[in-house]
Amino acid sequence: MTTIMVTTMIALLLLGFPMMIPLITAAVIGFFMMFNGLGQMDTLIQQMMAGIRPASLIAVPMFILAADIMTRGQSAERLINMVMSFIGHVKGGLAVSTAASCTLFGAVSGSTQATVVAIGSPLRPKMLKAGYSDSFTLALIINASDIAFLIPPSIGMIIYGVISGTSIGELFIAGIGPGLLILLMFATYCVIYAIVKDVPTEPRSTWRTRALSVRDALWPLGFPVIIVGGIYGGIFSPTEAAAACVLYAIVLEFVIFRSLKAADIYAIAKSTGLITAVVFILVAVGNGFSWIISFAQIPQEILAAVGIQEAGPTGVLIAICIAFFVACMFVDPIVVILVLTPIFAPAVEATGLDPVLVGILITLQVAIGSATPPFGCDIFTAIAIFKRPYLDVIKGTPPFIFILVLAAALLIMFPQIALFLRDLAYA
Repeated sequence: MTTIMVTTMIALLLLGFPMMIPLITAAVIGFFMMFNGLGQMDTLIQQMMAGIRPASLIAVPMFILAADIMTRGQSAERLINMVMSFIGHVKGGLAVSTAASCTLFGAVSGSTQATVVAIGSPLRPKMLKAGYSDSFTLALIINASDIAFLIPPSIGMIIYGVISGTSIGELFIAGIGPGLLILLMFATYCVIYAIVKDVPTEPRSTWRTRALSVRDALWPLGFPVIIVGGIYGGIFSPTEAAAACVLYAIVLEFVIFRSLKAADIYAIAKSTGLITAVVFILVAVGNGFSWIISFAQIPQEILAAVGIQEAGPTGVLIAICIAFFVACMFVDPIVVILVLTPIFAPAVEATGLDPVLVGILITLQVAIGSATPPFGCDIFTAIAIFKRPYLDVIKGTPPFIFILVLAAALLIMFPQIALFLRDLAYA
């Protein structure tokens, strides 16, 4: 049965079908083979509906809507100006500013694609004018945007939390340390690159300019305060924090900045609705597929065949990293989380691993895979936004992928990078 399901999925993917079709087809085939027919198909449908029933998933469309509003408004521009005013004049400062702006906007939006659009669109022309190569610039933008997967809010963490039953609040705060670590590593590489290539620096901003840029950025910086402060101050649940972010984004962009008008509401709602529909269909179909393979004991068979459970905690973490990294090179990150998390759940439980640490490592691997050839989703977002050929977009990615893999190794060796803030907040 496993061979037939896998073969069917691969064949449909190669034929160009969207990911939801191979998943549901494989699930139906598995259901038919296990129950000798389709007479009880309502059971599979119930499992699919159960996948989108958890109340915590309401946070997903809320964060998507907030990110859409901010991407069309002035929040990204104000954050960029603030970062540039402080570090734009140092060697490699423009590249470091790009990475820092991606991190800040990730803390506002939680979406890698929104970060590529909001930060990459204004900063790529500036980096090219300053003397950075296009391959380096594109690679920096798509990889730094993946920090949005780790800095709260993170849609990937929400999906993982729902699937695994792990606290989304704990995942959010545990992602801050690794996100900042990756920013530091990217910044170091950017400085070294600028020194080696002798890239000119930007003019130094006056303290008055810096003060004005901080004043302008104070409003957008309220988003992480709402999310992190609200959740850990006991004011909001993660879902309520998402709704508060939407309200804050509406007030900010429509009332205070006046960057959007009532006529923009339809386009924003339509875009959010389309993205949300895709996400929820994938979640429903993925849950049905996960139920089928779990019912058929396929995860246990796979883990027993490769001997992961005997490898110990470190071996399980390495296996998880490799599996998620490779899978996200070919398949949508949400689907990978939905399918692979239940497969590794028995090994995680048997070895006593902290599910929060596992969730952070999974989220990091999803981020790496999203920017890795051949089919990382952020690569194609960059191709669509910047109108550049595939080879130009992926040319500069290897150093950044190496840095992200090194960050994953550091997390395995030093789990407190992720767990320190979690333990502090939930002591």
